[in-house]
Amino acid sequence: MSLTLKKRVVAIDFGTKRIGVAQSDPLWLFAQPVGTFDRAGLSVALEGMIKKDDIELLIVGYPLSADGQKNAMTGVIDRFIETLSEEFGQLRIETVDEHHSSRDARSILVASGKSRKVRQQKGRIDSAAACVLLSEYLEKER
Repeated sequence: MSLTLKKRVVAIDFGTKRIGVAQSDPLWLFAQPVGTFDRAGLSVALEGMIKKDDIELLIVGYPLSADGQKNAMTGVIDRFIETLSEEFGQLRIETVDEHHSSRDARSILVASGKSRKVRQQKGRIDSAAACVLLSEYLEKER
């Protein structure tokens, strides 16, 4: 089995207060947290990755209800993706279902043995949720 280095996939877990970001490794095997940002900080981070020619794809968590229906947050995400497309027209953007990402992220943080105080630090859940989205995406791509 030969391993081919690729440009990274970047996952975004959009929140109204913070935006969690994760990136793949160049082999598309693992998701690693990049951090949490406000909207302006996200633009700066993405611009830096683009300058390094390091992004192949941007995936954005898409909040559908349990029965697959759109909800109030879905419209917010649609507008967010529209502005990302205008700002970063060179990037391919896809959506992925984020139905359980935050809950799964909490479970992973609990299982990691981190204290409740550490788990509740602002942004830790957001970047972990982006990792969950990305891990699921990479798993499907294999």
